[in-house]
Amino acid sequence: MKTTKNLINHALTLLTCLGLLVIASCGDDDPVDPMPTGNDQQFTLAAVAGSGISGTVKFEELDNDAVKITLTLSGTAQGESHPSHIHFNTAAESGGIALSLTPVDGATGISETIATSLDDGTVLTYEQIMDFDGYINVHKSASDLATLVAQGDIGQNVLTGTSKQYSLGSVSNTAISGTATLHERANAEALLVIELAGTASGSEHPAHIHDNTAAEGGGIAVDLSSVVNGVSKTNIAALNSGTAITYTQLLDYDGYINVHNSSLDLGTLVAQGDIGQNELTGTSKEYALAALTDAGISGTATFHERVNDETLVVIALTGDAANSDHPIHIHDNTAAEGGGIAISLTSVMNGSSKTNVAALDQDAGGTAVTYSDMTSYDGYINIHNSGTDLSVITQGDIGQNELTGESEEYALSAMGGSMISGTATFHERVNNETLVVIEVDGDASDSNHPIHIHDNTAAEGGGIAITLTSVMNGWSKTNVTALDQDAGGTAVTYSDMIAYDGYINIHNTGTDLSVITQGDIGQNELTGSSEEYALSAMGGSMISGTATFHERVNNETLVVIAVDGDASDSNHPIHIHDNTAAEGGGIAITLTSVVNGSSKTNVTALDDNAGGTAITYAEMIAYDGYINIHNTGTDLSVITQGDIGQNELTGMSATWVLAGVSDQSISGTVMFEERVNGETLVTISLVNTPAGEHPTHIHNGNAATSGAIAITLTSVDGDSGSSKTNVTKLDGESGAAIDYDALKVFDGYINVHSSSDLSILLAQGNIGSNG
Repeated sequence: MKTTKNLINHALTLLTCLGLLVIASCGDDDPVDPMPTGNDQQFTLAAVAGSGISGTVKFEELDNDAVKITLTLSGTAQGESHPSHIHFNTAAESGGIALSLTPVDGATGISETIATSLDDGTVLTYEQIMDFDGYINVHKSASDLATLVAQGDIGQNVLTGTSKQYSLGSVSNTAISGTATLHERANAEALLVIELAGTASGSEHPAHIHDNTAAEGGGIAVDLSSVVNGVSKTNIAALNSGTAITYTQLLDYDGYINVHNSSLDLGTLVAQGDIGQNELTGTSKEYALAALTDAGISGTATFHERVNDETLVVIALTGDAANSDHPIHIHDNTAAEGGGIAISLTSVMNGSSKTNVAALDQDAGGTAVTYSDMTSYDGYINIHNSGTDLSVITQGDIGQNELTGESEEYALSAMGGSMISGTATFHERVNNETLVVIEVDGDASDSNHPIHIHDNTAAEGGGIAITLTSVMNGWSKTNVTALDQDAGGTAVTYSDMIAYDGYINIHNTGTDLSVITQGDIGQNELTGSSEEYALSAMGGSMISGTATFHERVNNETLVVIAVDGDASDSNHPIHIHDNTAAEGGGIAITLTSVVNGSSKTNVTALDDNAGGTAITYAEMIAYDGYINIHNTGTDLSVITQGDIGQNELTGMSATWVLAGVSDQSISGTVMFEERVNGETLVTISLVNTPAGEHPTHIHNGNAATSGAIAITLTSVDGDSGSSKTNVTKLDGESGAAIDYDALKVFDGYINVHSSSDLSILLAQGNIGSNG
């Protein structure tokens, strides 16, 4: 096709030739072919329905104002011819033919067309085609125009490459889910492509964009093309109301997508998803909901952040009845404290609830709340049984009240014959406050026991620091943020609580404050490390028992004395003395008197008379000392006694026979017992000894040959026939140290002399290597 410009040029050439007075004839050459100006643009043609045919369309501006249109496809076959057209509108909308193109030659995959106008004669320039509202269809054949093999938007409909994808989750059919992707066009309109997996072949599912969030529900804002065989494509330029909307505005739209089961069953949704400002960012926080009232219903509350900073609250319960309908509320404060309703959530139906939260209830002020506000909210969730029975079946703290998972459990022991024991567990909250949970066993179902945290250890006693919620039916929960006002009202954190110098008392009733259950907490907690020492009856008292040293977290020591054979109204003073019981020594530590067979003392230091020096558990179990239990405050005769610390006996011992010498009726033994510190307790036990204090020695050599005194022992008491000596060294100026291992193989013998005449031997016996 020749343009007017070319025709004028040709006419001028002919006139010039005719005017020449020359014999030579004028040239009769063809006009020059139009040339590209250098302006061109290429668009993609995608395969349709798995045809395997795809490629590009290139628009070139020619210098004669024509447009050269070249289709270049791959996947075509020899002998095929594919009719091609430019259509009005987008491929998603479809439209009539605007310009018929040269069919694509299957052998080369190429179609070339030079155009100056549309099929209806409308002039077409390069600039116009670049802004054309259209698309290209490539058909299978002239006899099968209904089948497309390739397609692509052009001009103002071309996709910029910018897109946003949203998830479409399963609703009624778990097999169906997918995505909705918004593609930006050059003209700022949007192509919405829905792709679902799991739909049936030949299925057709109506789809719409609705106002608001899916959790709230809302009217239809945009009708979308139905999802057919899992795919839907819709060009969006305006809402159903006629209001124009751009791609950018859709990214901020307050809406969601519903995909329905069928045009006859719009009530059943197969897929759904929030879009625009309602999209979930992927940031979420899950809170545990615990079963209450034996309902067996528990679950989770998950807070999902939206792009617009609002919150999607999803409740998921297990163990719930299929036809359930449970009202839900977010309340102020912790569950342990209780508080008014702050936010009403959508009731749980069939175990599930979804609510979009943007503000508090009007009764709570109607104040706007963001996702950040929600995840730091001072609140808890209550799920009620029904609208007419508001008993709480499931509950959980949220926001700043959430438990971090850090906790410390303390044992609570029965007291006063109550048989009620249990635990006190301190749980850390995100806000550093403390949830104190008391659980006791053996309690009556209608119980109501006051509880307090007291200062100091239970062994010492102390004033009330924190009043806890009374135990009812074996349970108590208290949120602790500060000491009682009487104790100063000082704020206390979880870290403060697990290091607190205190103990818990559970009382019988509000009018009978006798302690039925008790336990040390915080720094006073027992580590589990302990050392038990035997206490033996003395002076014919028949009272024996044990002294157990328990290590506390703060390195102090709980000393527990337990004795058998004691009168119920007893009151026996107790002391820890320096040195071994065999040696004797001054009072180092005064312990709480034994009353009714028991005594508990918290030991942190020596008595002031002994220097008031601080002493740790490690030092206590290595102390060079012994315990004396006295008869009464006015009669300090020792009724029970035992070595402690480094003086404890290891259980290793060696025994030798002592035979009478001057009096054959006298007989007995000498026993060497090893101490923890390697020293030796030498105990002589004789029968039929006369009254008096009878000097006793370990001599060198053997009894047959005799030898010098090596070690002086404590004289044998004639009345009891016994002697106890702590041996650490030999006599004499050298005073060489000797331990148990050396003493039990010592080359020696023992002489027990008469108190009235040292030349008279009451008893004698070889020991050690001579034994």
